[in-house]
Amino acid sequence: MNLSSLASMLAVCGLILSTSTGLLMAQNDAPAPQQGAPGGPGGQGGRQGRGNWDPEQMRQRMMERFREQLGVKDDAEWGLIEARIKKINENRMGMGRGFGGFAGPGGPGGQGGPGGQGGQGGRQGRGGFGQPNPEAEALQTALDSGASADDIKAKLSTYRASAKQKEAQLEKAQDELRQLLSVKQEARAVLLGLLK
Repeated sequence: MNLSSLASMLAVCGLILSTSTGLLMAQNDAPAPQQGAPGGPGGQGGRQGRGNWDPEQMRQRMMERFREQLGVKDDAEWGLIEARIKKINENRMGMGRGFGGFAGPGGPGGQGGPGGQGGQGGRQGRGGFGQPNPEAEALQTALDSGASADDIKAKLSTYRASAKQKEAQLEKAQDELRQLLSVKQEARAVLLGLLK
């Protein structure tokens, strides 16, 4: 892993940790649900052991952090930048990667990192915040089932072709974001793991 990849991963880790800390502190300050109340012990709608974690709220907080780090004050400008960041994250999730490059295969641009394509007990189909990758799952199934070398080779070829196509889509989305940013913002976006 090169130094810039490590720096990007550490920057995004810091964002995730600060977001998570804020969520945990907010949970500790919230009053405990009443017995039998919705979301409380014995009530409906509660997920015991999961607290009040809301992935959409986490996404919103991450976007707020990106806006703050990029120094975007104008709402109209932010609307354009936010849409491009979302497109980057959607492409990363389709590749089994997480927000801002974190939890991808080895972090930004790598293979087999935490939460990436090896981060789920060796399963190749899902990243940290990612979606199932059918080509990766087919390859893993072939490996697990003791398929022939020819079958594995064919599935590996399909996986690589799909990964190359998804990488091209991600690079296009990153280029579209880069066009909207100043040099200073671009540098911050690289450190945040949004851009290479």
